Amino acid sequence: MKTRLLIALAAMAFATCAMGATPVTLKLQKGTTTVPHTTPVGGAPLTSLEQDPAMTAGDADSGDGEDDLGQEPVVNRTISHGHRNNGLNVMGNATRAKSHPQLAGGFEGLNFHDQRYANNGNQFSVEPPDQGLCAGNGFVVESVNDVLSIYDRAGNELVGPVDLNTFYGYPAAINRTTGAYGPDITDPSCYYDADTRRWFHVVLTLDRVGTTSALSGTNHLDIAVSQTADPTGAWTVYQLPVQNNGTDGTPDHGCTDGFCLGDYPHIGADANAIFLTTNEFSLFGPGFYGAQIYAISKRALVAGDPSPNVVLFNAGDPSVPAPAFTVWPAISTGGQYAGAHGGTEYLLSSDAVFYDEGTSNTIWLWSVSHTGAIDSAPMSLTLDVSAVGVQTYAVPTSLAQQKPGDAPLRDCFALTGCAPTYLGYPNIVYSTPRALAVNDSRMQQVSFANGKLWGTLDTDVLLEGGNHGSGVAYFVIDPKSGGVFANGTLALPDANLTYGTSAVTQSGRGVIAFTVVGPNDWPSAGYASFDAKLGAGDVHIAAAGAAPWDGFTGIPYLGGGRPRWGDYGAAAAEGNTIWTASEYIAHSCTLAQYLTPPLFQCGGTRGALGNWSTRISRLQL
Repeated sequence: MKTRLLIALAAMAFATCAMGATPVTLKLQKGTTTVPHTTPVGGAPLTSLEQDPAMTAGDADSGDGEDDLGQEPVVNRTISHGHRNNGLNVMGNATRAKSHPQLAGGFEGLNFHDQRYANNGNQFSVEPPDQGLCAGNGFVVESVNDVLSIYDRAGNELVGPVDLNTFYGYPAAINRTTGAYGPDITDPSCYYDADTRRWFHVVLTLDRVGTTSALSGTNHLDIAVSQTADPTGAWTVYQLPVQNNGTDGTPDHGCTDGFCLGDYPHIGADANAIFLTTNEFSLFGPGFYGAQIYAISKRALVAGDPSPNVVLFNAGDPSVPAPAFTVWPAISTGGQYAGAHGGTEYLLSSDAVFYDEGTSNTIWLWSVSHTGAIDSAPMSLTLDVSAVGVQTYAVPTSLAQQKPGDAPLRDCFALTGCAPTYLGYPNIVYSTPRALAVNDSRMQQVSFANGKLWGTLDTDVLLEGGNHGSGVAYFVIDPKSGGVFANGTLALPDANLTYGTSAVTQSGRGVIAFTVVGPNDWPSAGYASFDAKLGAGDVHIAAAGAAPWDGFTGIPYLGGGRPRWGDYGAAAAEGNTIWTASEYIAHSCTLAQYLTPPLFQCGGTRGALGNWSTRISRLQL
């Protein structure tokens, strides 16, 4: 178990700390060229192999690291902590807006059916979706676990769904004819760079032992870069090994049992570099080793160079005077960049997960300077970090209750003869309805816009009746002085707001997007305005949920673990337009419809083991 971190914050004064961590230079490996093509949707509605066997004991990324059967997860992405208190006594007081003055349109994005049945059904059942979203040049790209689609601004699907294994040039996730396994792909994100007019798409890929289900230990970030401003055309794929055990040109970080895992990758950019950050865990054993910050030459990526320069900062190094978990790099809106110190990229992180009480009044401001030298003198890049005092936030302590409604997977498990006959599992009765998990308090998407840094995270709040729930804490920071322009908590008294994410225009007008869920609300796509003077505005509903979440995670027979939602949303600014992507439940389905052929699919809106969907909303500012 990790011991509690003791950090002297010096009355929360803003003080820049020069880092002792020495940068390491690496080389990116250029791979194949790919063009996204729609793959056929089909396959058997349910098989005996719906979850990846390498992950069937759970895939924990928060909580206590155990599933409902008391099993340790195969991939343990948890940070150990002590006893939690009862959270914050912060009452949600935002209002639900009665009109939608900012909403200019929207459409349903990718859903569980697209994910499971893409590539002729040679896919596993996966939740949560983990949304990536980017927009520009008249296109919108959405990516989830484990498919992507490309749309025009009106929501017409131009390409997709295409499974990510095919997009990256790998064999299918599971070949249901031969039984061969392809690499395990997860955690997609994407970014449109207005400066270079190029698209960037990133995933974490875990290699197998041959074509078996066993993980080999090697894992890498796969980075696809479009060759033009049109995302439906050709992309160049690069690989960045992140097992960090001294093989494949990586440094050796000493992870337990020999292989590190570059988990939860996210993307940012300044004028000179693309930034990727990961949370480094041991792949085959317990242990968190700190966030990793990778800077990659943007010029070289766009030019298609064979081996672009990469600079790695190990923020988990003992010399680093700050806890480094989910250090999220800023996306620069519309080609606005910080030019000081030879080019600077800013990043934000939080630290409540490291404390026994699960609360904090600090966020951390990171900066990588001298990025203009990444091609000529990469070792001259420097990393700094500063503590910024903010209002207290806390790791949410409760699952989110849902409004009752049709949940045919749950109902089939409860009905004698249904689960054994149709699903192949014993009966199990759940309360009506099942609760779903909210986010922990890690930092979410960060933007650099109008000279400021903008970010959000989930925090514990007090709901009506004394129950605890989740709200969204927001921050607008002056990266030069560490001053706080705006800081508060967006919350409702009768519902959870979770997986908040934000995007901001060049003029400093933004939107926070999130899922709204509670005893009176099916999971819905919500949003609020966001600016540096007024903070967050009223809560609007972009698309109301149509039914409860009804997925397989949390069910012991299907891997146990937490009932998963998230793991993150996404948003993108395009001129004066903000695009948001939020998870919600778009369709209802009765048990009778669920058992009507073709089984479980309810008109192409879900699969046997899940019903999540995504909402892409367009907001005009």
